[in-house]
Amino acid sequence: MTYQYDRDPGVIYEDRAMPAIVYGLYILGLFHGLTLIIGLVMAYALRGGAGPANASHYDYQIRTFWTALVGMLAGCAILAVGGILTVILIGFPIMFVGGAVCFLSWLWAMVRCIIGAVRLAEGRPIDQPYGYRF
Repeated sequence: MTYQYDRDPGVIYEDRAMPAIVYGLYILGLFHGLTLIIGLVMAYALRGGAGPANASHYDYQIRTFWTALVGMLAGCAILAVGGILTVILIGFPIMFVGGAVCFLSWLWAMVRCIIGAVRLAEGRPIDQPYGYRF
């Protein structure tokens, strides 16, 4: 059993509940969309008063949202162009590419959320919250 006075005095401990809720909202929102917006608003609202470790998670979550949104919009634009070009039958492979871009953007966001949640559970901050890698 660990008590407050058993902790290392040189380490700052932050409450990890709110970043965990945002990760949960993101993962749930990747299946229906609504809670993604709620998680994004929470991440923006909580980032200012957070400590350095939690602030890195909030920055990571915000970056994940906007990058995945741009990827999804690009995939949808490719799908729309492919849909128009199906009249001359060249649109079907273009639609496949658009669908692949959408799926890969969704998968990238899901993997980033899971990796971020694991790092949060381990008590580690995100090393490069503004990067595109995991």
